[in-house]
Amino acid sequence: MTFENLQTSQTDAIFRITIDRPSKLNALNKATIQALHEAFAYAEQKADVRVIILTGSGEKAFVAGADISEFADFNVSEGAALAAEGQRLLFDFVERLSKPVIAAVNGFALGGGLELAMSAHIRIASTNAKMGLPEVTLGVIPGYGGTQRLAQLVGKGKAMELILSASMIDAQAAHQLGLVNKVVDQSELLVEAEALASKIAANSPAAIRAAIQAVNAGYDNSQNGFETEIKLFGTCFGTADFKEGTSAFLEKRKAVFTGN
Repeated sequence: MTFENLQTSQTDAIFRITIDRPSKLNALNKATIQALHEAFAYAEQKADVRVIILTGSGEKAFVAGADISEFADFNVSEGAALAAEGQRLLFDFVERLSKPVIAAVNGFALGGGLELAMSAHIRIASTNAKMGLPEVTLGVIPGYGGTQRLAQLVGKGKAMELILSASMIDAQAAHQLGLVNKVVDQSELLVEAEALASKIAANSPAAIRAAIQAVNAGYDNSQNGFETEIKLFGTCFGTADFKEGTSAFLEKRKAVFTGN
């Protein structure tokens, strides 16, 4: 299956999505956001996929930002609609996927690019990665969840500093702040992402779905994270994966999970 401005591939249980607009430094336009939505939805529904890796083509950029030419003449209502639709189609959609998404951040991740990386469940960066939210230099603010997710990841004060100053930070600084989980040489970026994906893929998909939902609930003001955890913990006891996992442990063998 093909998607506009994307390359996709699958190895075993790992589905890789590569944003492929190198002439635009993989900038997000409407067509690419739509294609990403479709690719993530496809991987989510594919029974033999357990983990998704997202990256950008080339060595210069993960995603250098949004395609400014598409919205430079928008009015107030059009701007609000752009943010709402983008969050619904892609950024919130990715965060709520039941299958883990690992963002392999190579090069620039600016504006919408950093917002996309932050919507993933885990981030690994190459040593040459540069990250920032420069929207205030254009007279706007981050509109794809950046003001919320950056503060969740690095704290309110640092998020304010980065957003208001439009500062760009390198991979090591991002790691120190907790914005990325790990930093590796660019040549090792996908190898590292795939190694982590393989480790995750060996675990119970049913439990992973529940864990993602429970963690997200703690950042949703409409939910009580602790209550959600209790409910989902109990739900796990009714799954085939729980029966297989506990049986394998007691029988001193490796569990073979089905995701049910």
